[in-house]
Formats: sequence, C-alpha cells, structure tokens
Amino acid sequence: MNRVDRLFGIVTLLQSRKYVSAERISDKFEISVRTVYRDIKAIGEAGIPVSFEPNKGYFIIPGYFTPPVSFTLEEANALLLSQSLMGGFGDRSVQSTFDSALTKIKAVLKQVDKEKVAILDESIKLQLPERLNFQFEYLAKIQHAITEQTQIKITYLSFKDESSERIIEPIGLVFYAFSWHLIGYCQLRKDYRDFKVERIKELYKTMNPFQANPHIPLSSYKLPVNY
Repeated sequence: MNRVDRLFGIVTLLQSRKYVSAERISDKFEISVRTVYRDIKAIGEAGIPVSFEPNKGYFIIPGYFTPPVSFTLEEANALLLSQSLMGGFGDRSVQSTFDSALTKIKAVLKQVDKEKVAILDESIKLQLPERLNFQFEYLAKIQHAITEQTQIKITYLSFKDESSERIIEPIGLVFYAFSWHLIGYCQLRKDYRDFKVERIKELYKTMNPFQANPHIPLSSYKLPVNY
C-alpha cells in the first residue's frame, strides 16, 4: 500500500470510530507507531482536523465532513457476495436494510463498473437449507436496543410452548445451532438468559434505559457446549 492510500485509509478508520489509538492504526496498516505520528501530522497539514485525547486516541473533530466515499469494483463485488450471505443468515429487517445500502453503493460506481457488478449479480447463487429461511423481523430492533442501551419488551414462547412476557436488556446477538439467539438480562429472572429469536412472538422497543449497568460483556456469557 502506498502512502497516499494509507493516509486515506487512516482517515476512513478515524471516521468509523469515536477514538482510534496509535497502536490500533499501527497494527491495521502494519507500520511503526512513529510512522503513525508522521501520517497523522500529514493528515492535519492536508486540512483535516485531527485531534487527540489522552488514554483514548485520535479523532476527527465533530462537524468536519469529508467528500463522499467512493468504492472500488473489488469492494462492491465483496459486498455483493455478502448480500447473498445476508439472504441466508439475516432476517427480513436486516436484509432490507442491507439491500438499501448496497443500492446506494451501486449508485456511486462508474458506469463500466456498474455493468460488471450486474454481470456478477447474475452469476452468484447461494443454496441454503430451508431452516435458514428466517421469517421474523426483529434483528434490526434488537441491534438498535443494544447500541442505544434501552430495554425491549418481548412475548416469548418457551420450548414447552408456554408464553410469557419479559423485559429484556439485550447485550448481544449470537448465531449458533443454525439459529439467532438474543442474550440479555431478564428482569423477570433477574439474570442473563438466552432467547431463541424465532421463538419471540412479539417485540417492542421501549424508551427505558438499562437499569443494570454495566452489563457483562457478551464474551463472558457461557453458551451451551453441545449444540
């Protein structure tokens, strides 16, 4: 990677996160921390307002807008392949959002690249088992609740077909045993629980913030060993 591409990549990385440490930039672009300092200085000299906060990292000062992002043909093709995977592993809410995002990406491609992407689009087929045909529309709402740290209310059907209403503080989504599972703190059980998303019959977002704070990280939740 030449230096110009690396500087553009660093700017893109800074835009994608609130703070980015010099060590993270160093690891991602396989350069020394000293080179990171020089690159950050060059980015600043180019007119992009990069600042630094101790113990957190670099960030682009809020209010600054960079030109619209362009995509290479290879990047668009990779996303097109991901669209096929999304059709098998995402629910309808995520699929529609991904399709909308990909349409926007296609719109900014060069005409010649649009034609090549169209050819590839017709040349990809992913055949998945019927059990991966998720008919629910909850993943997007769950993701929103996780990022906003707000409670959700669900009507849940147990494996014994017993229905109950729960107030959940979601900490993550896990895909295992060919199913999506919501991991969250259940107000009814006063503990963390695993909810199979396809057994959620109703789901409502609330404006209520998490009461238990901080929650355990998703990596600390013990998933079933045999599945």
